[in-house]
Amino acid sequence: MRDYDFHSIEPKWQDIWETAQAYRTEERSDKPKLFCLDYFPYPSGDGLHVGHCRNYIPTDVITRYYRMRGFNVLHPMGWDAFGLPAENAAIRKKMNPREITRANTANFKRQLKLLGTSYDWEREINSSDPEYYKWTQWFFLLLYKRGLAYEKESEQWWCPACKTVLANEQVKEGKCWRCGTSVEKKKLKQWFFGITEYADRLADDLDTVDWPERIKIMQRNWIGKSEGAEVVFDVLSAQDGSRHPVTVFTTRLDTIMGATFLVLAPEHPLVDEIASAVQHAEVDQYITASRVKTDIDRMSTEREKTGVFTGAYAVNPFSGERIPVWIADYVLMGYGTGAIMAVPAHDGRDFAFAAKYGMEIRQVISWPEPPYDVSVWDDQYADYGILTHSGRFDGLTSAEATAAMVTDGTARGLAEAKTNYRMRDWLISRQRYWGAPIPMVHCPACGTVPVPESQLPVLLPDVHSYEPSGTGESPLASISEWVETTCPVCGGPARRETDTMDGFACSSWYELRFTSPHLDTAPFDRASVDYWLPVDLYVGGAEHAVMHLLYARFWTKVMYDAGLVGFTEPFARLMNQGMLLSFDGQKMSKSRHNVITPDEVVEQFGADTLRLYELFMAPFEQEVAWSKESISGAHRFIKRLWELAQRTVDASTAIPTEREVPGLDLQVNKLIKKITEDIERFKFNTAVAAFMEYFNFLADSVRADETVLAARAWQDAMRSLIVVLAPFAPHLTEELWRDCGNTESVHRQAWPTWDAAKLVEDQVEVAVQVNGKVRATMMVPTGASDDELGRLALVQENVVKYTDGHNVKRVVAIKGKVVNIVVQ
Repeated sequence: MRDYDFHSIEPKWQDIWETAQAYRTEERSDKPKLFCLDYFPYPSGDGLHVGHCRNYIPTDVITRYYRMRGFNVLHPMGWDAFGLPAENAAIRKKMNPREITRANTANFKRQLKLLGTSYDWEREINSSDPEYYKWTQWFFLLLYKRGLAYEKESEQWWCPACKTVLANEQVKEGKCWRCGTSVEKKKLKQWFFGITEYADRLADDLDTVDWPERIKIMQRNWIGKSEGAEVVFDVLSAQDGSRHPVTVFTTRLDTIMGATFLVLAPEHPLVDEIASAVQHAEVDQYITASRVKTDIDRMSTEREKTGVFTGAYAVNPFSGERIPVWIADYVLMGYGTGAIMAVPAHDGRDFAFAAKYGMEIRQVISWPEPPYDVSVWDDQYADYGILTHSGRFDGLTSAEATAAMVTDGTARGLAEAKTNYRMRDWLISRQRYWGAPIPMVHCPACGTVPVPESQLPVLLPDVHSYEPSGTGESPLASISEWVETTCPVCGGPARRETDTMDGFACSSWYELRFTSPHLDTAPFDRASVDYWLPVDLYVGGAEHAVMHLLYARFWTKVMYDAGLVGFTEPFARLMNQGMLLSFDGQKMSKSRHNVITPDEVVEQFGADTLRLYELFMAPFEQEVAWSKESISGAHRFIKRLWELAQRTVDASTAIPTEREVPGLDLQVNKLIKKITEDIERFKFNTAVAAFMEYFNFLADSVRADETVLAARAWQDAMRSLIVVLAPFAPHLTEELWRDCGNTESVHRQAWPTWDAAKLVEDQVEVAVQVNGKVRATMMVPTGASDDELGRLALVQENVVKYTDGHNVKRVVAIKGKVVNIVVQ
């Protein structure tokens, strides 16, 4: 019997699969199709750790399974290669980021092959390849032509260490998400994509996809759709009494008579004109402090609200009442109008602010219960109800009052119905080298004009230094021979745009490129996209719940509107794996010295052991910590399975017997049904448990009678086990399948089906109690009568110990469950 030598078995089969192009995808087919896609990985210099494998191993199981079920499967891999890490590494190592990216992608690819994954490597793509980013630039021009790409000056978060602009979501507690440096605000001309034009569709179409509900909620919250009204308040300057109209957005116009103060965002342009001389110093100090806080931090419900009185007052347009004007950082200039009316009686945030600063809390909505108590907030105070203390609107319901106020305000030019969104347009500019150049030209005569499509790609030039300038321009700005060009409109001297695109642009369409990765006349072949898209299964971590997924959905909808694709959602089904923590229960990182690589695990235990352990350790979506002991258990299971399979192979040289193996038919069919259902439900941990349970049955059968190894039924059952185990442990099963005398790959076998008729168990386990205590269990025929159950129970060896010498008063049998014997 051969030993299990995974060091030779696994690389042998990996070479055979690669040489035979075993996982090459058919272009189009009459077969049903499956497009399974992993999140576009960034190839870092650290390579893969075992946490990444919780993504790549399950999708490999899925795709191997569907191939065996006769599907045409597309399972490609590529690299999201642009971005800050490669550029920072280039600066550190004084190397070209292309060289660093090339080395990193080669290492990632080697590690993925080490795991036994079945990607179609002929479709490999790289976002930093000019043949790829040519089409990223083409999509930029598409957005520009459709009025969805524009340039404007705005204040943006700036990381002084990375020397680039950051989006709101890339700033964490006032620090850069990548390097941890404190950020600051800087006024720059920037390029934006008009994603807000698609806000409604992005929110509404979430109902059409099979995604985790928590991801949908995160996207809806980020979009932040609010329906309400805009109302105009006149603000009276504390400096000269001049009137300044300020528009306020509110979702609760029915509460306007309860507005006891107005709040402006600290950066509101009116603040400087209205603040009194007495308050100016305090106001300026507060504005300075607010500038280092992100919008996300400022909107946090857990932060205590702060503010400063400006010394100015505003006039309520419905009551004529003068109310104080404050500034507070929980009001954002970028959301709504940068001003809110504060109704502390009916808004929890305003209530806390008013209570802190001693402002009036005036009830204007009433309910039968509870009575209003101004000393403590109750969430019911925010409910709709009947208006009170609201003049001519008293007695109306909230809905009636809102409609009446909108009508009245519209007639007087003071209010109108309005829908607002929290989501801002997508800031696309980056002042760095390693990204796709923005294909625009600035001409003194013609203004800003697009690069003609025939001149794409706008290639990244080689540079001597990748360090950002620190002035707000990218390193490209210093390369005069690249920057200085001719205007494509008038032919006069012009300058290229020196900003590069945010890396999320490259990952917003990559799923389309995989369908025709070598096409040089278009970003994708429409017929191939019509066949393969949308992606049937998209798998990756929840950390991209907002940015990447939202941007990819936006681009898809733009393409649909342009007639380029026939669908509006790119990813039909989404699954998120749970995080794999290190052995110390912490996230893996070099600084903690707790990173576990697949290389070291494969060297010690083999790839198939790593695969089975990662699948078995926990439910797919659950966070879990690595266990050195548990992976040893998975390795022991594989070795025991190998040994039993080898004994079966040795026994197959004899003439097979036709003897029956008790319970074998039932167990084989149970296994096939269980594994099939668990794979489709992403229940990989219970599938591996079912393999272990089935193996224990086989091992017990051999211990009871070793001659079963030569039975034809046993040999067939072992072959069935090898076939259904193949997606989980591809190298082991390929070797065993060959040992069984087969010449074709096990991965080309048809997936077995189960016989429902054979799932009916002919025996059941029944407990036997004596005077209410379980003394034995026994296997009995499924249809055994009560009398037969009683007779069998009384002769059980362990039961006889407790009945011998006693008077058996009665025997009560509950069919299929328990027999209770009462003795005296």
